[in-house]
Amino acid sequence: MTQDNEAIHLIAELLARKYLPRTHPRVKQALADAELFQSVEQRLAQVGLRWVDNVYADHVTLTLLSAPATRVLGEGVLNANNNLDLPRDAVSLLVVVWALIVLPKRERQASRVAPEEAQNDMFAGAKPLPSARSVSPVLSYKALLEDYGNQLGKKTRLDANLKLLERHGFILRKQDDILEGPLLDVLLDYDVLAPRILNGALADVLAREQAQREQAALAAASAQVESPTADTP
Repeated sequence: MTQDNEAIHLIAELLARKYLPRTHPRVKQALADAELFQSVEQRLAQVGLRWVDNVYADHVTLTLLSAPATRVLGEGVLNANNNLDLPRDAVSLLVVVWALIVLPKRERQASRVAPEEAQNDMFAGAKPLPSARSVSPVLSYKALLEDYGNQLGKKTRLDANLKLLERHGFILRKQDDILEGPLLDVLLDYDVLAPRILNGALADVLAREQAQREQAALAAASAQVESPTADTP
């Protein structure tokens, strides 16, 4: 099969499914074959689209190029959320969920450390990059409702907006657990969003979350040290 046909089939599958895992055979081939990837990018550009992926995410997807996005979604892309029919409180919830999941996940991936491992390994940089699935935090629905329910429309609005985020692939739900969805770390630009969050309104919230995680880790370590060991005969 020619490169053009491979590019056509990959683009068609992405359009049909909205996203594909990086482990998909056609995605792996495109990421490894510069000529094929160039063909994919050229064909996408002809219809105002571009390929979106990053090494920290487990999936790839497509989005609009900047110029078509401005014309289609509004000047300055101020109405970009409207093409997903996300109300303002859903966008606010999306930012909160992104901050609570993606920021700590990226920290673990950059340090090559799994959640249960200590973060002082001098050879961590030599380890392979952990997959998003293996290091993404899991949010508790009850904790999210308790901490942010009043700001995000209380239970009725929170439940409705979580369903919207799940429908669009930003999150996954497993009973009371909220997990990273295939598009959460792909469609939201980390380089743009992270500085605004870390230096903005959510900075105090994230600092509190970090402090709570550290306290929990210290408590667990202390309990392990203080636990009595059985006497050996």
